[in-house]
Amino acid sequence: MRYPLLFLLAVLLSYSSPEAAESSLKRYLYLSTPDGAQKGSSGNGILIFDIDNGHRFVRRIEIPFKEGLRGFCGSLTNHAVYYSSTSRKMGAFDLETEKILWDRTYPAGIDRACITPDGKKIYAPTGWWSRGTNDGFLVISAETGDVLKRLPAGPQAHNSIASLDGRFAYLGTETNFWVFRTSDDSLQWNISGVGESGVFPFTVDSRNRFAYICLGNHVGFDVVDLTLGKAIHRVFAGDEPIAHRTHGAGLTPDERELWISDQDAKKLFIFDATRMPPKAIGHVDLNEGGHGWICFSLDGRYAWCHTPDVIDVRTRKIVATLKDEHGQSVSGSKFIEVHFRDGKVVVMGDQFGLGRRSGR
Repeated sequence: MRYPLLFLLAVLLSYSSPEAAESSLKRYLYLSTPDGAQKGSSGNGILIFDIDNGHRFVRRIEIPFKEGLRGFCGSLTNHAVYYSSTSRKMGAFDLETEKILWDRTYPAGIDRACITPDGKKIYAPTGWWSRGTNDGFLVISAETGDVLKRLPAGPQAHNSIASLDGRFAYLGTETNFWVFRTSDDSLQWNISGVGESGVFPFTVDSRNRFAYICLGNHVGFDVVDLTLGKAIHRVFAGDEPIAHRTHGAGLTPDERELWISDQDAKKLFIFDATRMPPKAIGHVDLNEGGHGWICFSLDGRYAWCHTPDVIDVRTRKIVATLKDEHGQSVSGSKFIEVHFRDGKVVVMGDQFGLGRRSGR
């Protein structure tokens, strides 16, 4: 059967129509600004970048953040993100309606919080700036923002991660690592003497077997065995120990590599995480320094860090630069990858570089 030329043209155009494009999957990187720790922010709000279009700027969601943000966690179940700041504030923002659901002020905190995969409970650290006797976690209802309970842990409660299977909430305090069971908020482990000094970022694998905790005085990390509840290795980057703190650690989603940040030297160091202890295998030179951070796209193709650089994980080359609507480079450390289909959130990443190996 032969079709008229105009009919064939109409068919082709239908595949590129706005309606057809809207029904396809859209992968975006959401970055909240200003960042409470990283220079190079871009005004107030949430910046959206198109991952599949060279990380080009899409638009800005105007949210009047009055100060730099300390955390930016997300819930696929609730299709919402939760932002926090040093002024003891936390708020919830619906990504589909683009409306603020609640905005609350708390008796302590709020640092880099996490949320359980079922979207019910937020675990909010009371802040690295606080050394109170009751510091630790505030457990908060994600629906209402109400405080459900308080879990004392230790001073300088800073970063937190909810395990992908929903079983655990991990917390870093001053040279201590805490593991709470989310089923009843009981304590499973308090592992002391980790991180060398202070309190810095960490990451965990998908099996809840190992945690990798940044060092405070050198570029490197401690490996914590979460089944034994103790540190089993201390690993340094470089031929000789590098006397810079480490602020950023991320596992590639397939858990084959661990990347850590040396922000003073403008580098990311890469380790083979299939070995124990992990072995150094290379590094990436960055265009600038900063506070330090590292996380990855869900497909493992891209690395995002504390600079505007977008890195191809396979080639270890910088392939794009995050820029705002004015063409100015944007730095941050509060990233979340969000996938939309037909205006609905269907996939969501995490602000940390978490191990996501399948077939566990």
